Order: sequence, then C-alpha cells, then structure tokens
Amino acid sequence: MEKQFKKVSGISLLIGSVLATVTMAMHPVGGNLTTIAGKKGIFIFTHSLALISIPFIAFGFWGLATALVTKSRISFLAFAVSCFGLIAVMVAGTLNGFVLPMFASNYSGSTVAPSVLQAVRDYGWLIGSSMDYIFITALSLAMVIWSGIIIDTGQLSKWLGYYGFVIVLVTVSGLLVKFNFTTDFGFGIFIFSIVSWKIIAAVLLMRRVS
Repeated sequence: MEKQFKKVSGISLLIGSVLATVTMAMHPVGGNLTTIAGKKGIFIFTHSLALISIPFIAFGFWGLATALVTKSRISFLAFAVSCFGLIAVMVAGTLNGFVLPMFASNYSGSTVAPSVLQAVRDYGWLIGSSMDYIFITALSLAMVIWSGIIIDTGQLSKWLGYYGFVIVLVTVSGLLVKFNFTTDFGFGIFIFSIVSWKIIAAVLLMRRVS
C-alpha cells in the first residue's frame, strides 16, 4: 500500500506540474479593460487549469513529504508551508483569472470614471501580487527543507537537493536586486524552475517503487 501511495502521489505531482506548465504557456497578456474583456474565455480557461493543478500538486507534495520523512518529521513542516503557498496562489489565480476578466467584461465601455476603474484594478493587482510573493516565499522555504533532507539522507537523489538549493538561491538573488516576479515573465521563470524540480521529484518518487 505504501509503494502504491508513493507511485500515485508521484503521478499526481507530475499531472499538477504539467497543468501548471500549460497554464503559463497559454497565459494571456493583459491590457486595458476592453482587451481583457475580449480575452475573457482564455483568461478563465488557463486559470481554471491552474486551479485544477493545485490539489494534484498538494497531494504530490504529501507523498514527497512522506517519502522524505525522518525522525524529526520536519518534511511535514515543508508540506504545511507549501500548502500555505498553494492557498495564496489559488487566491491570486482567482483574482487574475476570474475576477479581473469578469470585471473587465462588466465595465469596459461603461460611464464609470476611468480613474475609479483603474483604482479598483490597482487594488486587485496589489492583492494578487502579494499572494504571488507569499507563494514564492512559501515554495522556496519548502524546497529548502526538502532539499536539505534529500542531501542529508541521500533519499531520492542528492543532486535533486543541490538543484533545489540553486533554484532558491537564484530566486533570493532576484528578490534582493528587486527583480519583479509578479509580471508574466518573472512569475513564469519561477513557475518553470519550480515545475522542473517537481517533475524530477515526481519521476524519482515513481521510480522508487518500480
């Protein structure tokens, strides 16, 4: 049963990672309210994929935490932190993928003062970008913990642990030089780097039981 769980959680993590990759590859570029309203369907579709990926990733992280469990059980602390981040990105995805296009569809071409509409957009953007940074911080912390366990115990593969540290180091360096991770380009870089780590972890999880 334990082997089956690790295999299924690995598959789940892989599915979630693929869905996240497709989301970023198809993610539409924003613009004014009229432009966003015209892209309402693609906004909702891509962000629906992102939201669907979250439970798959969470279940995969649970399997990863179980596979890396030690006497201290600190791997489950990383799992809790990762779930905190996933909740934050769920909020960001809901705002950007559903609230924004529906808002644009309702108010593009309306008689409401442009300054008022822009203020509402700015408020939503500030919430969404804050959630993005919470997600980035939480996933980076979880990766540090799991990577440390991997290197210390040799479970899965030590080079995966070193790769995780490299990703976090680059992310922290970007934050220190004030690189904007909330743009489509910046967030995409983080997502693709995290996804690459998750895919490798998923494959190693599945290979452990083969």
